Amino acid sequence: MQSAPTTRTGRRTARRSRTALAAGLLTAVLALSGCGAGADDSTSDQRALSADERDGAQNKADAAAGEAAAGAKESGAEEGASKSGTPKKPNPATATHVIRTASLSVEVKSAAKAAATARTVAQNAGGLVAGESTEQVDDTHDSSHLVLRVPQGEYDGVLRELSGAGKLLSRTSTAKDVTDQVVDVESRIATQRSSVARVRKLMDRADRLVDVVTLEGELSSRQASLESLLAQQASLKDRTALATITLDLMEPEAVPEKDEDPGFLDALSGGWHAFLTMLRWLAMAVGATAPFLAVAAALLVLWRLLRRHRSGREGTQPPAGT
Repeated sequence: MQSAPTTRTGRRTARRSRTALAAGLLTAVLALSGCGAGADDSTSDQRALSADERDGAQNKADAAAGEAAAGAKESGAEEGASKSGTPKKPNPATATHVIRTASLSVEVKSAAKAAATARTVAQNAGGLVAGESTEQVDDTHDSSHLVLRVPQGEYDGVLRELSGAGKLLSRTSTAKDVTDQVVDVESRIATQRSSVARVRKLMDRADRLVDVVTLEGELSSRQASLESLLAQQASLKDRTALATITLDLMEPEAVPEKDEDPGFLDALSGGWHAFLTMLRWLAMAVGATAPFLAVAAALLVLWRLLRRHRSGREGTQPPAGT
């Protein structure tokens, strides 16, 4: 009956020993860091220590402190659990970050009216219209293309409302979990900020031009990496906060009307139009040939006049034997 308390006492003793060992390691690392700082102040060549060595020392100190704190919390939790007789509860899970996208194709009676309704739905949900375009297809019907950004909490409701705007032709949706990527970027940003701060401290303490130039180059490189990570974080925050819905609105194609059998009036109307068309073409033909006919008539009259004149001269001449 006494084996369980003895085991628990031994376990707590072991954990306390491990906590004391971690605390001792932390003290030793801090002492070495203090010695390194004193050596930097006394020797000018060691003032411009590489940022990587300082990063390593800082990481060791942080790890030791984290292990000590974790050991203390775990031992305290075990002691509380042993006293109350209830097991300790696990830490809550990290919030999930999901990128949601959807594509809808809907047939509507009026693309312009449906587009206006979609804009209103997105704005009422707290979203916005990221892009919109409208074009006429085959000169018979219109088509609209919209890109909507809506909050994640309103995503399902907006999707249902847009799907019921007309005849749903197609619908696709995707969800991508980027929680690990978000956590990784946040961790790298924190580390990079600490690194930039340490390089700035080294620059404040450097007194040689060579060290200053080297540290400035290192600072520019780390600052650029930090800005790139911040841009990635902003992009992930935007895509996880607002879902993207691509909406295509199309009007139905016009169906040509069937021709009815022609009647007497249709035939009469067609014949009259054909007669008028023939007269118009004849008038155009006469008009086109009128100049040529006028020239031909003038030449014909001149030829006849010349012929009469020649015949009259030949009739007035006496015979050759008289």
